[in-house]
Order: sequence, then C-alpha cells, then structure tokens
Amino acid sequence: MALRRHRLIQRRKTVGYSQESLAEKLSVDRTTVVRWERADSEPQPWVRPRLADALGVSPEELGDLLADIDSARTRRDERLSAVLKNPRTVDLSTVANLRLTLTQLIDSYDTSPSIAILPNASRLHSEVCLLREHAAGEAVRHALRSVEAAASIFMGQLVWDASQRRSAQAALSYYDQAAHAAKQNKDADTEAQARLRRGFIALYSQGDPKGGLALAAGAEELASRRGDRTLSALALLHIGEANAMMGDRAACERALGQAESQLSRADHDSQDGATDTAGQLNRLAGSCYLHLGDPKRAQLLLERVPSEIRERRKSYAIALGNLAMAHLRQRDLDGATVTLHQVIDAVEESRGGGAVNVLFAVGRELRPWRDQPDVQEVIDRTLALMSS
Repeated sequence: MALRRHRLIQRRKTVGYSQESLAEKLSVDRTTVVRWERADSEPQPWVRPRLADALGVSPEELGDLLADIDSARTRRDERLSAVLKNPRTVDLSTVANLRLTLTQLIDSYDTSPSIAILPNASRLHSEVCLLREHAAGEAVRHALRSVEAAASIFMGQLVWDASQRRSAQAALSYYDQAAHAAKQNKDADTEAQARLRRGFIALYSQGDPKGGLALAAGAEELASRRGDRTLSALALLHIGEANAMMGDRAACERALGQAESQLSRADHDSQDGATDTAGQLNRLAGSCYLHLGDPKRAQLLLERVPSEIRERRKSYAIALGNLAMAHLRQRDLDGATVTLHQVIDAVEESRGGGAVNVLFAVGRELRPWRDQPDVQEVIDRTLALMSS
C-alpha cells in the first residue's frame, strides 16, 4: 500500500487548506504538495519555515509530521494480518480500521491514476468480503456489509475508469454487490448511490439515456424518501442530463431547477457532500446544454465551475473537456486549444477515464482544422497520451 503522511494531511485539512490553496500560499505547484503528502519527496529547507507557519506548528512539530510516514498503518496491518488468519475473531475495531483504509484510498482518487489505486482497493474489498462471510455476531456483520457496500461502489468506479469507460460489466457487478449489501443493512442511501452509479454507465458507456433516466429516477426516489437532499440533487442533475441527451430541454431544465432547489435546502442540513454536489451543478448543467445544442450557455456555466470541483482533478478535467467542446462548437479555436492543453495536463496526472473520453471526442471534432499548428500540437499531445 502506498505511503502517506497522514498526520500532515490531517493537519492541512484541520487548518482549512486544500492542496491547491496551500500550494498557492507557499508559491509551489500543487503536485509538490501531493508529493510531500505521499512521502515521495521532502520540503526544501527554504520552504519549511513557511510551511510550518501555514500549518500553525513549530519547526520541530513540522519535523514530527514529516517523519510520521504510515506508522499507524503498519500497526493496523499487523492487527489485520492476525485477524485474516482467524476471520471469526474480527471485531468492530478491525472494521473501523478497514473503513479508515478505504477512506484513505477514496481520498487518493483525485490525485492518483485509478489503475494505480486498483490493486490496493481490490485487496481491501476481498478482505472485507472474507471477514463478512466468517464474522460472528450480527453487529460486526452489519458493520462489514456497510464497508463492503462502500468498497464495492469504489471498485466499480475504479474498474470502469481503468477501462476508460469502455468495459462496464465488471463495474455493474460491483454496483449490484453494493446494492445487495446495502439492502441487507436496510441502507437506502447507499442502495440509491449504487443505483445511480449504474445510471452513469447507462448514460456514458452504453449510450442509453432512457435506461440512465430510469436508474437516476429510482435513486432520486430512494434519496427523497430518506430525506437526503444532497443525494437527491445529484440524482436530479443526472436526470437532467439524460433528458438533455434525448433532446427534451423542458424536462432537463425542470430537473436542473429541482436540483438547485434541493441544494439550497441542503445548505441548512448537516449532511456531508452538499458543497461538493453544489460544485457539480454548473459542470453537469454545462454538459446538458452541450447536448441540447446551446454551446454559448454551456460555456457560461462551465466557466463558473467553482473551486470545490477544481480540487477534484478528474471531475474538473471533464468540465474542462466540455468547456473546450463549447469553445469549438462556437468556432473559437484559440479557446478550444488552450483549454485542451489544460485537459491533457490534468489527464497526464490523473488518467481519469471520463476525461480521456471527452478529450478524444473533442479531438475528433478538431480534425477539420488539423492543418493549423495549434490544433496539430493538441493532436500530437493527445496521440502521445494514448501511446503512454
């Protein structure tokens, strides 16, 4: 499992910095902060006093944060190894550690290629399933099913990404497993998430907006029944996109309006994810207006994608790809090529499957202008990306 400076990461989050905002404060690249937190490199001597000041720690405390590389995980792994040898001894403490490991893997999603995360996520998923099968006591089994459902959703996301969204069957199997575990736990929220994920595949891999609409609507119904406005809003955004793909502007805009209403109400709730879903609103609305043949409206929305999504590199790369498409469909070649270079930069870092697909789609529409030097440079970078 990859190394991490988890105490350093936690300290950054505690004082309210994203990786991007901390990098900006220190006048370094965001990838530099990523490498520090992955324990791939050490902060240079000139930046350490400023880093300590930004984190609100002394130089000695900063040294301790930098030196603490996965020591807690090593102890957890030793305990887990002992439990795996005798699965019936699994207890709630072990489950909590498994959940923490899963959370750390999910946190790495936007800074690591999916294919690099996949082996560790797959191992964790297998361990959880093994322990759930042999666990003694319903409380432990219930907790393990909860982790199993979340791990299955994450695995579905990773294997779909790794195939560049071309192969969906493995992902669908994981989402079915997640839904089954959630249903056993009577966890309607997680069941709705699994159903919505199946809808993503219908929309983006299978070219089936009608099927995607049905799945998103089912997820929205479950979320509404539970009072989860954030998940309801996310489902409504995809209902809007499905309708846009089918050319139904009125139904699309109705769903987008309902999503915005749910998000405004979610601002007053304590549910996690409201801010993140609010960040998705302009991204998905922009995609909707591209499908509806209104690239000018799409551009206005995509240019307002907020900082919450910019920190999520894979989602932001998709937004940039759609923005490039909006420029291109207005015959703004300069805007399209400049934005496409940003997409390629992001894809080179994250290898996000969805962004790769959008990049290639824009590349196909660029072909009539391939004799122009700026366009050819983008095409050359895209081909180099494919070959790597």
